[in-house]
Amino acid sequence: MISEDRLALITGRYEYLEAKMSAGGGDFAALAREYAELKPVVEAVRAYQGLIADLREAEAMLSDPEMKALAEEEVSGLRARLPTLEHEVQLALLPRDAADSRPAMIEIRPGTGGDEAALFAGDLLRMYQRYCEARGWTFDIVEQQMTELGGIKELTAAIRGSNVFARLKFESGVHRVQRVPSTESGGRIHTSAATVAVLPEAEEVDIKIDPNDIRIDTMRASGAGGQHVNTTDSAVRITHVPSGIVVTSSEKSQHQNRAIAMQVLRNRLFDMERQKADDARSADRKAQVGSGDRSERIRTYNFPQGRMTDHRINLTLYKLDQVMQGDLDEVIDALIADHQAMLLAEATG
Repeated sequence: MISEDRLALITGRYEYLEAKMSAGGGDFAALAREYAELKPVVEAVRAYQGLIADLREAEAMLSDPEMKALAEEEVSGLRARLPTLEHEVQLALLPRDAADSRPAMIEIRPGTGGDEAALFAGDLLRMYQRYCEARGWTFDIVEQQMTELGGIKELTAAIRGSNVFARLKFESGVHRVQRVPSTESGGRIHTSAATVAVLPEAEEVDIKIDPNDIRIDTMRASGAGGQHVNTTDSAVRITHVPSGIVVTSSEKSQHQNRAIAMQVLRNRLFDMERQKADDARSADRKAQVGSGDRSERIRTYNFPQGRMTDHRINLTLYKLDQVMQGDLDEVIDALIADHQAMLLAEATG
């Protein structure tokens, strides 16, 4: 049974926030954010508490001879529903990643495999764009470098919407592809890879960057050419000296580039801090779904067999065409469920 005292604390906090917002007191935005986060938890708690109350009432009727048969049937039905609602409450009470509700930045780079790896990186870009479009999220490319064959040398994009990081954070890692490249005349299957990194968007309060720790350079924007590129040194490169992180942005506005590059740098530094905290909490984090280890091979896309396999949870789907079209919910839901199961095991163990 779940502690009723703990449930009472949660519902009490929710009701306090509700009253505080109605009265117009405090930081409304902060109150509303906490209220929204608690709402699904409280809904699960109240459904569970309502079932417990109904069960106790039905059990009390068992002593009444005239009501016993009806009460037995009701008790049986309520007890059958109890494990499901209890599990839903346990999931709702799991510790939340504070970054889950944030927008995210996605970085895609080719790994081993030369031109084929760059083309596959482009396929991953389109896969994530379609997924975001289907969910009603915005997908804005911040920095993109293309190869002569139309592949991706490097891609950084900002994604905004509801619970973006919560849905995409398990995409970080090495994505491997097995297929016959379009440049291969002999029909041989090649294996290549691309790396994906998903970082939560950092706010200025999360990461303070000392101006003395950064070097800002302006340079000529690279691209398809044209009058603007030839006459304006608008691209911005920021180097964070302590960490060695280098970010660039090549929009037409130098002022806009500086803001974009600073945001990307802030996101990467914030991600580094989160990684350090995770390392400190869990020595075996590389074995966990949520490790975010950029060097870990997480998934294989086998085109000849139409198969996608996620190696972390041993999930294989024979629907590669749909996956590449952005149909990712089945694998993402499975990854989230596996991570929740791990957290539940830790909480009850």
